[in-house]
Amino acid sequence: MNFKKLTWIAVLAVSQTALVLPASAAAVVTQPQNTSVTQEMNGNVLSGSDVSNKAITNGTSTVDGTTVSAGTSEKVDSTSGNTGTVEKKAMTGSTDTKGTTGTTGTTGTTATSGTIDTPSTPATKETTSTTDTPAASEVTGISEGTGDTNASSSAVDAKPGTPSTQTISDSSSNQLILMMNSNKMYQNGKLYLAGQPMAVKNGVSYVAIRAMVERAGLKLTYNNQTKETIINKDGNELRFKTNSTSYRVNGVVKTMKGKSYQQKNVFMVPLTSITQALNIPYTVDQAQKRVILTLSTKPVATFKVQPSEIFAGETAVTYESNAKSPSGLPIVNERWEGKEDVFQNAGSFTVTHYVQDSSGQWSDPYSVTVNVLQPNQPPVANFVTNKDEYKMGEMVTITDQSSDDENAIVDRQWLNNRLAFFEPGPVTIKLTVTDKHGAVGEYEKTINITNETLYSQEDFNKIFVPIGEKYTFDGTKVPTWNKANYTFTSEPATLIRSNSPETVYSEGILYQETSMGSTRFMIHHVNSLSKDTKVYVIATNTYTDVPANINILNSGFGGPSPFPTATGKVSVEKYFNSMTSGANRQDIHLNPGESKVIFNDLSNAKLKPGQVISLLADTFSDYPIKYTVVMVDAAKDPLTALPYLTNLERDVHNRGTYPDSVRVVKYDEQIGSTPTRFVLGDNKDDPNMTGLDGIYGTESSNAGNFGAMYKMTFSKVAPNTIITLNPRGGPYGGVLMVDGRIVQTSAGLVNAPNETSVLARTSNYEQSVEIWYTPAPGSNLPINLLFMPIPPSKN
Repeated sequence: MNFKKLTWIAVLAVSQTALVLPASAAAVVTQPQNTSVTQEMNGNVLSGSDVSNKAITNGTSTVDGTTVSAGTSEKVDSTSGNTGTVEKKAMTGSTDTKGTTGTTGTTGTTATSGTIDTPSTPATKETTSTTDTPAASEVTGISEGTGDTNASSSAVDAKPGTPSTQTISDSSSNQLILMMNSNKMYQNGKLYLAGQPMAVKNGVSYVAIRAMVERAGLKLTYNNQTKETIINKDGNELRFKTNSTSYRVNGVVKTMKGKSYQQKNVFMVPLTSITQALNIPYTVDQAQKRVILTLSTKPVATFKVQPSEIFAGETAVTYESNAKSPSGLPIVNERWEGKEDVFQNAGSFTVTHYVQDSSGQWSDPYSVTVNVLQPNQPPVANFVTNKDEYKMGEMVTITDQSSDDENAIVDRQWLNNRLAFFEPGPVTIKLTVTDKHGAVGEYEKTINITNETLYSQEDFNKIFVPIGEKYTFDGTKVPTWNKANYTFTSEPATLIRSNSPETVYSEGILYQETSMGSTRFMIHHVNSLSKDTKVYVIATNTYTDVPANINILNSGFGGPSPFPTATGKVSVEKYFNSMTSGANRQDIHLNPGESKVIFNDLSNAKLKPGQVISLLADTFSDYPIKYTVVMVDAAKDPLTALPYLTNLERDVHNRGTYPDSVRVVKYDEQIGSTPTRFVLGDNKDDPNMTGLDGIYGTESSNAGNFGAMYKMTFSKVAPNTIITLNPRGGPYGGVLMVDGRIVQTSAGLVNAPNETSVLARTSNYEQSVEIWYTPAPGSNLPINLLFMPIPPSKN
């Protein structure tokens, strides 16, 4: 290499070294005077007005990718907001083949090629650069991952010839400067490199999330299950997913200005998604192609007050401090205002907290309003009766007047709260009320029952027991009553009853049948496996050339529960509610040969061992659909498991497919003028439906006609008639629809044979009554509907 070329290389090397400001020399200059000079910074060409505190020479020099045009050296006063005094200096230079020696003077002036004569130089420093090893920066500690694992930023570890700490103007301790179109970031005067450059896509600025998070002092984690990158700061949580235009801020879905993405295993997100969610102020410096984020360095004095309910003079209050420093400095001091261990008076009080970190900075005040309640007062139990003395069989009207200072009575227990009494003498009625804090109030009153009788107990019950409640009577006489003989017609609705095996001991197919048009479902099973299971109904379009549609019309689901009778009752109640409200309706489309799981309530229910589920539903399909009822491990996909499942054997209960499962009864004779019984589910007056087992094709009889729908119209119910439901085969808990109104058969079970539940009463004229009834799964049949005359009222 010739001497001239070596000399030129040496000059360039000196230029590169001299143009890098030491950390102590960083200055903030907004408007240098020489506007004719141009600068290229990180690939962006800037005007001379963007050059701050740079020496300009007759050659060209490059600093971190920044090219500065040569000219006369200028020194700019960094203390002024405007251009300072410019001093032009003559330059001389000398080179040798091994390096270049330069001298720097006062802060704010740097040597470029050779030596700049500077006035009032208190000291000199010699900087040496070798030309055979180019000045370069080596980034260490960048971690690259897969998925949403992000590359972190790292400070520059300089090789010989490059200062170990690089500086940029305007880099104060609470600022993070992001260079546009670059992976460079400056914080505290130090250069850091992100895993990927700050990028602009479709007008949206993207940053490497891990690099920014580390520099901003945030906490970052990754959830492998949800595939989310999570940022936490001061109690706020941000959740990001790759290739998504939305993210979650404290659980609330927010929309980003652009879609997140991966760039060489580095997760990139819109800058504003972080700054807006965490309230990080920022400014855009277009002139110097940078974004300046203002990061708070003050400690934060957050705290929580416990417990949630505080009572004056009673509650010991605790304060859980969550104070911390964004800079990681220890908290060394604190100050409280309004803090009390026990607040003596009720009202709203403000408690304020300040903390100080080891650098001496105090936090902004953080305040919490504490609502102090009056000490809890026990509830006041109270009631009145409309009289103090009653005849036997006379209605006792009790009005509950209990109160609580918070209107928080959660329980009422009565003693002798009866509609009437049928023995003479004093009777003490007592009420105990409990509020949500467990405080109790009691009240009692004694009334007197005379020797005079107004109504017998039987007559009183027929007149006064409310609809939907039960009463006791002598049910042994019911079989001697007149029995209503009736006929019925049917509506074409195929019933699929899956109730055998009722208790299921292994995974498998419970029932399978193909149906078209109107189809009813009655499904009732108990999980007796040693693990959690689910029951599914899988619908398959049996046609391979045309699509099919299923309309779910009405459905009621009960369970999971360990109580079969209560579960069956809930399913009937929800079924009738669905019928009257139109809820749970759904349209399902099946492509040729496609299978889908239907009945969402059923398929979402996880059965623990010993729990039972019940489903009643009506559907309609335009083509034949194969319905398969299965029970499988709760963790399995039923569609994937289906080909490997075997048919389960039936038990003593019933399964089968029954056509014409809607029975229509029109009873046009007068009924109710004398005690009359109407029998359902006995296999005599009301014969069992017959059908086939859909799995084996054998004949099946629907004992009790569970799953059938009875639509009964009694067109001539006598005036002053009470209609009740009396179980004959065992306890019954169900729901009926009477004249379009849903009626319970009491809050609990109605026991056979000496209890009966009130369904309806007619008034003083003959009228028509319509009753829709479907046997409740888990209950016992047969039942009788009783029609009895109501005795006349007395004054």
